[in-house]
Amino acid sequence: MKTVKPPVHFRSLSALHQAMRQPAPLHPLISIINYGEAVFDPEDFENGIKLDFYKISFKTEFNGKIRYGQGYYDFEEGGMSFVSPGQILKMNEEEADYSGMSLHIHPDFLQPYSLIQKIKKYGFFSYSTAEALYLSEKEKKTVLAVFDNIRGELNERIDQFSQDVIISQIELLLTYSNRFYNRQFITRKGVNNDLVTKMEKILDDYFDDGKSLRGLPTVEYLASELNLTARYLSDMLRQHTGQNAQHHIHDKLIEKAKEYLSNGRFSVSETAYHLGFEHPQSFSKLFKKKTGLTPNGFRQSLQK
Repeated sequence: MKTVKPPVHFRSLSALHQAMRQPAPLHPLISIINYGEAVFDPEDFENGIKLDFYKISFKTEFNGKIRYGQGYYDFEEGGMSFVSPGQILKMNEEEADYSGMSLHIHPDFLQPYSLIQKIKKYGFFSYSTAEALYLSEKEKKTVLAVFDNIRGELNERIDQFSQDVIISQIELLLTYSNRFYNRQFITRKGVNNDLVTKMEKILDDYFDDGKSLRGLPTVEYLASELNLTARYLSDMLRQHTGQNAQHHIHDKLIEKAKEYLSNGRFSVSETAYHLGFEHPQSFSKLFKKKTGLTPNGFRQSLQK
């Protein structure tokens, strides 16, 4: 029986540079690798890699088509992807077939700064490679300028201001990335409309097919059915509809609850059970929060 090897675990930037046949990093906690200079065999990492640091990839040129939601699009102008510490990624998927560079930031580099907490709030670090950020030519130049500023600072003699300057550039890069992702959610309205329509169908089927008898639908379930990450789905919905995925689930629950309560087939407890609630009290609490009425109060209002 073939033994499955674990992902290659890179605990330091120095180890990653060595694996990529690159010179040692100029700083032990932050570095930039140019993909055009890196040398590696994807088969060496066929079971993936695990990093103990943040990785921000800037791809200046893709080859072929890239998946976005349920469709495929040409993105020859390049884009970005983000990986947080502890994530496992496939090198042959993540590193092949494009030119560009990646910025690596060990969490210890951020420790003296508020960025150590702020960086965790950027949802795109939880997105998959298929949900990458695709840049226009103007945006690409903006990002490249920030990378050049960080590279230039690393090549300078380190002094008491070096870390402050680099931290400010990282914050600028993340702010731009957040802005560009919001732009992407807006400009991909056609794709997002399709995703919302499909999500509504998935929720309808969940209740109509009796899956709710096994429990409430979750954001993770919806995202899996749509081939998206849960964080990307919620962020896309929040930008597109003003509500995250959990709100959409709750809205569908209330819609179905009103249907069940109106036709008189089920008691309140039976309605809660058919919707997937473990406890009727939890259902009643959500129903009143959303409608201002208890389930029995709603049923009585129909008789007036």
